[in-house]
Amino acid sequence: IFASALTLSLAAGIGAAHADEADAVAFGFVYKGDVAGVVSGGRAQAGRYLDNIELTADVSLERLLGWGGAQLYAHALSNSGGAPNDIAETLQGVDNIEVERPRAKLYQLWIAQEFAGGRGSVLAGLYDLNSEFYVTETAGDLIAPAFGIGSELAATGPNGPSIFPSTALSLRLRWSLGAHQQIQIAAVNAHAGVLGDPSGVDTEFDDGALLIGEWSYAGAATLRVGYWRYSEEQDDVRDTDGLGAPVQRTAHGGYVSLEGPLMGDAVRGFVRVGLADGHTTDFAGGWQAGVRVGPVFAARPDSVFAIGANQGVVSSGFRENQRDVGVDPARAESAIELTYSDRIHPYVTLQPDLQLIHNPGADRNRDDVVVATLRVIVEL
Repeated sequence: IFASALTLSLAAGIGAAHADEADAVAFGFVYKGDVAGVVSGGRAQAGRYLDNIELTADVSLERLLGWGGAQLYAHALSNSGGAPNDIAETLQGVDNIEVERPRAKLYQLWIAQEFAGGRGSVLAGLYDLNSEFYVTETAGDLIAPAFGIGSELAATGPNGPSIFPSTALSLRLRWSLGAHQQIQIAAVNAHAGVLGDPSGVDTEFDDGALLIGEWSYAGAATLRVGYWRYSEEQDDVRDTDGLGAPVQRTAHGGYVSLEGPLMGDAVRGFVRVGLADGHTTDFAGGWQAGVRVGPVFAARPDSVFAIGANQGVVSSGFRENQRDVGVDPARAESAIELTYSDRIHPYVTLQPDLQLIHNPGADRNRDDVVVATLRVIVEL
C-alpha cells in the first residue's frame, strides 16, 4: 500500500524535485523492480518479483537556515515482494534488494557538520555504514550482495551491522590528511533497528558498538584500508563452555580494496579482500574482483557492462556444524556475475543480469546454480 501510494503521488509531480545547486532541499526518488530466479541447478527452477522504493531529502542547512557547513539527510525505504534466495539457497544472497521482512521504514536520518574549513566532518544519526565505509564504486552496477560489502562483515552483530535494510544510531568523524588522503572512524550501535522495524530504534546500546576505521588514498586509483571490531564479545558459532553455552569471543576483521582505470575512464577495475576472526560468524573472509566498461557503445552513453567474481570463505566452525548435519562442506561459496544496463528513457533503465554460483551454501554435493535477473530502475 505504501509503495503504491508513494509511486502514484510522486509520478504526478516529483519530476521537478531534483533541485539545482541553488536550492536548499534536493529530493530524490528511485524505484527498482526485479524479476529474479533460478534457471539452472538448484532444487527448483522458479522466480520471484521484488522491489525497492527509496525517497530521499538532502537539506543544506547553510542555505536554508544560514547554519554554515551543516547538512541534514533523510531517507525512507520500502521493500516488498518475494525472496529469490529462498530458491537459490546461497550463503551470500543473489539480489541486493532482497529483505527478510518486507516493509516500509525510515532508513536514514542524520545530520553532518563540517569544521576546520571543510577539512573535517562529524555525522550523527541513523546512518548506512556502507555508504562511506567498505565502498567500491566500480562494483556498484553488480547485483550480488557480496559486491556491496564483504560477507565477513555483513554477517556480524546481533542482527547485522548498520547496513541495508536496517541502520543504527551512529557517530562518524572524518578528517582530510591532504589532497589525496583521508581517515574516518565511526562508532555504531551493534543492534540495528529503525522506525518501521518491530523493535524500532535501539537507544540502549546493550549489545555494545561496532567500531570501525578506514584510511583511503584517492589518486589515479583509490586504495582503502579498514579495520573493525565489536566492543562486546559475540557467541562463537561452534565452541561451547563446559555448561553448553557458546564461548564468547571478540569479533573483528579488516579489509583492503583497490579500484581505478584500466584502459582510460571507460574501463575500470577493482579488487578487494576482507578477513574476519573466523569464530563469530559463518565467514572467515572473502574476496571480490571485477571490471566495469561504460559506455559500451558510443551511441549509447549510458550503456554499462560489468563482470565480477566473488568468493565467501567459510569458517572452520561453520564447516564442522555442517558435517554434524550430514553436509560435505566446501571451503567457500564462489560466484561469477555478468550484467548489462542501459537507459532506455530519461527516467528508465533496464538491466539484465546473470549469476553462476559454485558450491551454493558451501555444499560440495549441490549442483551449480544459475540465477537470471531483469531489473527495472526508475529515477525521478
